[in-house]
This record gives sequence, C-alpha cells and structure tokens, in this order.
Amino acid sequence: MASEDLDQIEERLRQRIAAQNSLNLKSDAADLRGSLPNTPLAVAIIAFALGGLFGVSFLVFVFGGFEGYWWSTYQLAFFFCAWSFFHWAEFAVTAGWNLEKCNIDSFLLNNGNMYHIAHATALSEYLITLHFMPGGKRIAYISQIGVIITLCGQALRSLAMIHASTNFSHAVAFEKRSNHKLVTDGIYAWFRHPSYAGFFYWALGTQLVLQNPVSFSLYSFLLWRFFYYRTRAEERALIKFFGQDYVGYRRRVGTKIPFIP
Repeated sequence: MASEDLDQIEERLRQRIAAQNSLNLKSDAADLRGSLPNTPLAVAIIAFALGGLFGVSFLVFVFGGFEGYWWSTYQLAFFFCAWSFFHWAEFAVTAGWNLEKCNIDSFLLNNGNMYHIAHATALSEYLITLHFMPGGKRIAYISQIGVIITLCGQALRSLAMIHASTNFSHAVAFEKRSNHKLVTDGIYAWFRHPSYAGFFYWALGTQLVLQNPVSFSLYSFLLWRFFYYRTRAEERALIKFFGQDYVGYRRRVGTKIPFIP
C-alpha cells in the first residue's frame, strides 16, 4: 500500500476519533438558564460530585443503612442514588444522543426554585418523621413499590430522550427547526409524552420510598398541574408544526399521566 494511502487512512482515523471525543458545549448565553459556567471543567466537577454521591449512597442502600446513625437509612440512601443518577443521566443522554443541545444546563440542576424547595421539603418531612416517629417509616412494601416505580420512571424518561434524539428539548420549542420530526414510534407509540410521564412517576416513586404522605400529595398535585399546562402549550406548538398528523397521533396515544388526556 502506498504511503499516501496510509496517510489518508490515518487522517480519517484521526478525524473520526476527534469527532467521537469532541466536547462541544453549546455556549449561547440565551440558552443558559443559570449561573453555572458552561465549561468542560464545570461539567467534570459536577459529574464527579454526582458520581461520588451516587457511589456512597449506593453502598449505604446495599448494606441497608447503618444502625449507628439514626438518619442513615436505605430509604434516604436510595433517594440520593435516584437524585444523583437522574441529573447525571440528563446530561449523559443529551451528550450521547443530542449533542447539539448539550450544555451545562443539561444536568437540570438549574431546574427552578420550586424544584429545590420540593426536594428540601421532602427531605425535611422524612427526617423529622424518622426522628420523632420512626415507626412511620417501617412499612417495607411501600418503599419497595417506590423503588420499582422510581426505576421504571427513570428508564422511561431516558428511553424517551434517547429515542427522540435531536427532536428532544428540555425547553418547549415554539419554532420548528428544519430537522424537527414528529416521533410516533418506539416508546412514543405507547406514551404521548414519555419524558414527562417518566419524571412524574420517578418523582412520586421517590416519595413512596421515603414514605412521605405530605410530600407525595404535594408532588402529585404540583407535578400534575405543571405537566397539564406544559403539555397544553407544547401541543399547541406541535399542532402548528405538524397539523393533522399530530392531531391524529394525539387521538391515538394518551399521556398515561392521570387526568391528562
């Protein structure tokens, strides 16, 4: 083989490796919701922190908690496992299947004050109840059901993002892009908004794991209200984009979120 052919092959290999390993964080300030720096260093730090939290929490969960510390329970450990994995997966799936929209906000850590208040409320309810009424957290089958629902919700959301690929966006799109397609197959043949349904059940599952009746009720109402109005707004845009194709799809496939047709 001629040396020129070898040089061409090596160049193509270098280009392919560079394309596969390129870190292309979108830096348009208009697309950034928070104050986190949109840099590879910030991504590395956040991923390291989430991975560390997941690793420690997973060990505590596997060992069923540590009796020497009243707050060190398998339920709380699973909550932190689910929370850290959720945020890591949001970025990882976006980076793997939707790179053009990938930036620091893909972690969804800038998810609004209400999101953080809701989690703080849930943790407060769990710890206060555990401290003063520990018997209220010992119904094992409720937490076990919550674990299953949380895992299913996470799988549903991640699968939805992977299958939609570049058609998925964390923010509602009100303008149709040239490559925007209506996705109706795969998981979308069963759920009209699988990423929303996935998060809905993920969040409620975490509250079943913690056996938080107050937070479970608040999550149910607030998430239902949020997704009801969000799906209405998004579907108006989708009808504008795809016309009768989306109307027919909406008629055939439900959201699978209670009371959101």
